[in-house]
Amino acid sequence: MKLRPMPRATAKEHKKLVRTSIKAGTNILVIGGGHAGLCAAISAREAGASVVLLDAAPESMRGGNSRHTRNLRAMHTEPTATLTGQYEAEEYWQDILRVTGGETNEALTRLVIRESYPLLDWLSERGVKFQPSLRGTLSLDRTNAFFLGGGCALINALYRHATQIGVAIHYEKEIEHVELSDGTFRWAETKAGETFRAGAAVLACGGFQANTDWMVEAWGDAARNFLIRGTPLNRGYVLRDLMAQDVLTKGDPRQCHAVAIDARAPKFDGGIVSRLDSVPFGIVVNRAAKRFYDEGQDFWAKRYAIWGRLVAMQPEQIAYSIIDHKMHDLFMPSVFPAITANSIPELAAQLGLDASALTDTISQFNAAASEATCDHTILDGRTTTGLQPNKTNWAQPLDQSPYHAYPLRPGITFTYLGLKVDHHARVQINEDTAAPNLYAAGEIMAGNILGKGYCAGTGMTIGGVFGRIAGINAAAGLTI
Repeated sequence: MKLRPMPRATAKEHKKLVRTSIKAGTNILVIGGGHAGLCAAISAREAGASVVLLDAAPESMRGGNSRHTRNLRAMHTEPTATLTGQYEAEEYWQDILRVTGGETNEALTRLVIRESYPLLDWLSERGVKFQPSLRGTLSLDRTNAFFLGGGCALINALYRHATQIGVAIHYEKEIEHVELSDGTFRWAETKAGETFRAGAAVLACGGFQANTDWMVEAWGDAARNFLIRGTPLNRGYVLRDLMAQDVLTKGDPRQCHAVAIDARAPKFDGGIVSRLDSVPFGIVVNRAAKRFYDEGQDFWAKRYAIWGRLVAMQPEQIAYSIIDHKMHDLFMPSVFPAITANSIPELAAQLGLDASALTDTISQFNAAASEATCDHTILDGRTTTGLQPNKTNWAQPLDQSPYHAYPLRPGITFTYLGLKVDHHARVQINEDTAAPNLYAAGEIMAGNILGKGYCAGTGMTIGGVFGRIAGINAAAGLTI
């Protein structure tokens, strides 16, 4: 489909803007102020370039989706200060291969894996602090390093370092057009008509998940029920503008990091506190009070990001996670309280479900489940028998009142359709040509790695690794 670019200034107006608003002396322009953009800006500045970073948000909301993150996934061959055991490159690769079903660029993915290890020290040396390894039912102590203070602390540390080394930062600068000439970056233009010219540019301005019209194009009207976990500013203007210029893309517009979150969360910016980790500990039913997928397929960290899509495919894009009291304290709950009842019919009434249908579903599940105590620290193989679908791990009867439920809606973190890049992080103009001075990092190119599915923390790793690569290469190959 040929896309039309966003409306912008007329040729006469643009000529005046170029004459009056160009920021002279900028070697590298970084568009996007989240983790990927900051890593790019810092790397380019430390390599000797002068750098301007533009964030679409006001300063109080800076950082994009990175504000809501908690961790990144990193390989290591021995225990570190923040990670236990080993998580070697081949295991990491197999995890990515499994969740994507092979829909990934192996060379770029192995590059991300290889460079994830030095990324931890690089961030630490620039003021980012990590907490001790996380233990518990998420099973992330070997694989994921958690930021002390969360994503806001990470972002604040990187902004502080970027400012100290001389990166010029401008807020409330939402880019809607990137001018290319013969595949070479020339300038970028904001919605307000300001023009920024530079020798090279790094695009790190996210996906299009906050653009409801575009989401509806991909998903149909079902997308109007989706909740956006992060910033309302990731509207995909730059991506759409470059698609209109026939720049190559990678990924499916319907694929995304889509988590089942509390249906009571706000439309935008609900963040990590709206996520629900209760799914593996009970059952999930739709509006007809029927189960529709295996809740115990794998550890939650490797499967949580498929549940948003699963809920999106259900009637009215709504589902309900139901547990009994013995499971109540085994997971991090939503910021919203559970809906609680002393009986299944009473719970059904509170959820607006047919009481007979829900009672039948739970009775059938209990009859097919194991009576033995489940071990949620391993894939314990305690499966139901005779159900469609079966629950293949941690299948334990729901038989201890009170009963608890959380309503679920699709919570979209970021979309996977993005710009195709090479191993230098250069944007591919066509199959044979990469832009000499246009780079991409983070969510706007994550579809090269993530064709579908997700492993916890991978998005931040992609952003950090490709941010560093883009910044270093932009500084090394400037076209002034």
